[in-house]
Amino acid sequence: MSQATQNLQEAFAYAMSIRPEIGGFPTLAEALRKAGITKNIWNLPSCQSIYITKFGPVVTQGISLVNATVDIPPFNKEALIKALRVDQAGQSSFPEFLKASWEAGVVSYVVDFEKRQVTYYGVLDEFYSEEYPAVEIALKSR
Repeated sequence: MSQATQNLQEAFAYAMSIRPEIGGFPTLAEALRKAGITKNIWNLPSCQSIYITKFGPVVTQGISLVNATVDIPPFNKEALIKALRVDQAGQSSFPEFLKASWEAGVVSYVVDFEKRQVTYYGVLDEFYSEEYPAVEIALKSR
């Protein structure tokens, strides 16, 4: 296992151990940022996630949301914002959030951990961007 992969896995494990159930994304994001992960690029519906880290890039392949040739839903900002608010309230799982984002026409999103910003993209270059709050977390002791 590479240093980049190990660092990412350890950062995720730590983040999940301290993440609150409601509004947990900023805590997860801060744990990743402190571990040297600068960017996360998600591609939907494939659920491929690329992490840009200080040790090198890492890819994670999740379970695809589709398994055939399908139409891409039109970008729907209101549906995306609803999916975000439901997730932020702790009322959906991460797979449910990904599915709702895809159904809102999101084909990719980029998390910039330095700017604390997430930008969601539709296939025709539509986008919606949100900043998330800074949180303080303890550094993980090694």
